[in-house]
Amino acid sequence: MNNTIKLCAAAILSSVVFTSAAAYGASPAADGLKGANNQILLDITTAAGNGTLGSQNGAALSTTFRSPSGVAVAPDGSVLIADTRNQMIRKLAGGQVSTYAGVLFKKDVKGFPVGAMLDGEASLSMFQEPMGMAFDSKGNLYIADSANHAIRKVDASTQQVSTLAGSGLLGSKDGTGKSASFQQPSDVAVAADGTVYVADTLNHLIRSISPAGVVTTLNAASNRVVEVSPGQVSTAGDFADGSLAAAKFNEPSGLVLDAKGNLYVSDSGNQRIRYIDLQQGQVTTVAGGGTANAKKELYVPGDYADGNAAEARFNFPMGLELTAEGGLVIADSQNHSIRYLLNGKVTTLAGAANQTPGKQDGTESGAEFQRPTDVAVLQDGSIMVADAFNNQLRQLSLYQLPADLPKDDHVKVVLGPKPIAFDAQPEIVGGRTMVPVRAITEALGYKVTYDDANRAVQLSKDGVTVELYIDRTGVKRIEQGKVAEIKETDAEPYIKEDRTYVPVRFFAEEIGLDVQWNDSARTAILRPKTTETK
Repeated sequence: MNNTIKLCAAAILSSVVFTSAAAYGASPAADGLKGANNQILLDITTAAGNGTLGSQNGAALSTTFRSPSGVAVAPDGSVLIADTRNQMIRKLAGGQVSTYAGVLFKKDVKGFPVGAMLDGEASLSMFQEPMGMAFDSKGNLYIADSANHAIRKVDASTQQVSTLAGSGLLGSKDGTGKSASFQQPSDVAVAADGTVYVADTLNHLIRSISPAGVVTTLNAASNRVVEVSPGQVSTAGDFADGSLAAAKFNEPSGLVLDAKGNLYVSDSGNQRIRYIDLQQGQVTTVAGGGTANAKKELYVPGDYADGNAAEARFNFPMGLELTAEGGLVIADSQNHSIRYLLNGKVTTLAGAANQTPGKQDGTESGAEFQRPTDVAVLQDGSIMVADAFNNQLRQLSLYQLPADLPKDDHVKVVLGPKPIAFDAQPEIVGGRTMVPVRAITEALGYKVTYDDANRAVQLSKDGVTVELYIDRTGVKRIEQGKVAEIKETDAEPYIKEDRTYVPVRFFAEEIGLDVQWNDSARTAILRPKTTETK
């Protein structure tokens, strides 16, 4: 029972790293437009997978996966996917998904692909729950073959799969090549000198593999024992910063090397992001915190908080990646969110506190994920997410204002990527953006009617009517079968030169749009909070 709990946790959560920090493309903080509370504006879309279980190749949005748990960007810009429960490595390139390595040779009685361990030609090789991946400088791919307790390699020139280290049997032994052993390794990172670092998850260790294949344990093993139920005990990870030789981890599952050649680690069971200074031999905590009951809890309880890194909180952080500006992207798996550590502060890129699992595309606060387990930065700076329990790849892209938007001091309004044309100039009154009602409603597909008796403007679509009042505050949403209530507002619609002006924020928010103001462009930005995959 105890081992089952731990093995399941490791099997469904993974992370992936590219060899080094991305040195190209846009960066979230430096290049992104900011909205309220300095939130970076993003568009979240589905890059591959229709969400159902399967192993179908083809056009990206029609393909199927089984718990894709790792992503890595190849030197040519294509995306490699550790399709964990399909026991394969898949490839996304040019809008098509294909098989890169591994073969589906049989299924179990429940219809799930069975894993195995076999080296040789990539198209005939076999894996068992592959997870984290990383490329070296020559384009060779290294894979944490988790349930085979081994580190595998796909040679870039020959497309041959070999076993770098591990025998296929679980254990915790240093040695050379197949004489070494691991327990559910979840991720790898490759240094410039060819050293491969391994997050040996259920051994609670960070291991290194030299170019000659020699496996070395870098930190101290945990000897903590937890009583998970009365009379039933299990081994568990532990926590200690300080000297690397004495440092302790609790199910480390994500790795990425920075420009200095040092390691960031997702210390999942401790709900922390740790940093290993390999030159100095020191381990520190750079974000997260909390305390576990030493004798009763396997893990530090998960939580959610943005802010100063020491006060930030995570819930099983997994995959890591560095951006061109040196920020750390974090797949906060059980918070179903993507977080960002930069300059000692943690913010949320996509998701929110108390986020429930879901699969909607949309804005940074409207989109939903279900156990995102890994992240990778693409060549244009956008972020690819392995959304494991949605069986999809999702993409976070910086929102861009329309290229043809006039660069002047006039007030402008855009709907997603398109500017809205007005026959009269929008204006700022009392700090609110006021727009001619007919143009905005036509752009959104709403019908405008007027109730002269109540001096009301009624905006209707799909059985919903939003009512605002001339020279009075307040907005009412009228929907059949629901009690209509007036919400307070601080701006009044008015008539000017035979045109009715309404406060765009209150109307747009009432119909479910996200509304942001970009001061430098003098532009109100309207976007659907959630969108359908196309």
